[in-house]
Amino acid sequence: MAKRRRQNTKVSKNLIECEILRLGHDGRGIAKYEGKTQFVEGALPNEKVKAKYITQRSKFDELNTVEVLNASPERVTPPCQHADVCGGCSLQYMSVAAQISYKEGVLKEQFKHFGNLSSSEWFDPIVGESEGYRTKARLGVVYVGARDEVIIGFREKRNKLITNIESCVVLDPRASNSISDFRELIASLSIRQNIPQIEIAMGDERAALVVRHMVAFTDDDLIKLRLFGERVDFEIYLQPGDASTVHKIWPENTIDRLYFSLALPEVPTSELKQKTLKLGFHPTDFTQVNSGVNRKMINRALEWLDIQSTDRVLDLFCGLGNFTIPMACLAKEVVGVEGSEMMVSRGRENAELNDLENVSFSVDNLQADFTKAAWVKKGFDKVLIDPPRSGALDIVNHISKFKAQRIVYVSCNPATLARDAGVLIDKGYKLVKAGVMDMFPHTSHVESVALFEKANKKRGANG
Repeated sequence: MAKRRRQNTKVSKNLIECEILRLGHDGRGIAKYEGKTQFVEGALPNEKVKAKYITQRSKFDELNTVEVLNASPERVTPPCQHADVCGGCSLQYMSVAAQISYKEGVLKEQFKHFGNLSSSEWFDPIVGESEGYRTKARLGVVYVGARDEVIIGFREKRNKLITNIESCVVLDPRASNSISDFRELIASLSIRQNIPQIEIAMGDERAALVVRHMVAFTDDDLIKLRLFGERVDFEIYLQPGDASTVHKIWPENTIDRLYFSLALPEVPTSELKQKTLKLGFHPTDFTQVNSGVNRKMINRALEWLDIQSTDRVLDLFCGLGNFTIPMACLAKEVVGVEGSEMMVSRGRENAELNDLENVSFSVDNLQADFTKAAWVKKGFDKVLIDPPRSGALDIVNHISKFKAQRIVYVSCNPATLARDAGVLIDKGYKLVKAGVMDMFPHTSHVESVALFEKANKKRGANG
């Protein structure tokens, strides 16, 4: 029997007044109207707003704020001229302090929802700059032939259209200040109608532009791209197909790496191998987009793990070694495990770059049964887990295999962190500290970190 298609229903054109009760996990205001839940874009708790319908369904409505009738003290003027339309940010109308408080509330609510959990201590949030922080981004590109115009930007809020941005307050200024240049470059190319996306990646010293294209560039186009890279000081990469096709065309005959540095905190040990580290990455590799918060996050993890020179430490979902390399400067031995062969290769490369011989990397599927892997057998004193949004359920279900005394769990999804925290507690661990990190200011994205200790172990001076 064929599936019945949901009938399109007409959306009311009437404006209604909404009294906002709280924020949902996606940053939208939540109100009630005639017994139905309403999700209201652009509204804050305790505000009364006039809103228009976007969609109407049987159990809930979606609306967009048209006018604020009674403003919250936390409402501010968005710093970006595109904030009302652009989907890159969703909370610019909320003060930064209120954004952080909201994110803390989301984490605490998730802990309560999954087993009524609570941390023994909530640490002060890890924060950085709220503007100019973003070092990586993918921007959509559209050529409008009727107007002979190139549009570049993030997708609009809750639709697939591209916002035509002139600048971006959250992007690294090197990228934000170059958007007009990118637009002019693409407009000058013969295949401008076949370029759907550009990707920007920023290292500490160098920047890269990756151009996705659906048909081949002409020789004249390639000359323009190389000259552009030289003029604006961006390395130029092309992507004619999937990620494996990305290749550099300028500057030629140079390594395809950008670099970022990490300064280790002062550690009371004479065996600290070095205080400043340098990590390399390909422009399309996953890296933390907020370099300032990333550095603070790493230092917090090192502090909480309290790594000693005799420790054997495990880094799960290690990527290119963001935590692995700093931990290797303190521990006797560090093992990094990741599911991607390419990222493991990057980790090994970064260990060699920093002259570290006490670190090894392994490829393994951490979302399956890994308990028979060779790296599991010796056990570990400390463990760091930094999983994707799906969490680390398979890891925590087998956590007893490691015999670790301390675990630091870095999370990009408070729901899966809370779920996995419940399992860790069942496995004999205690939730000692937790809190949020403002990795993505002006968005509803919540990053957090938690410390777990063996429940039968007395907390030390750093616990």
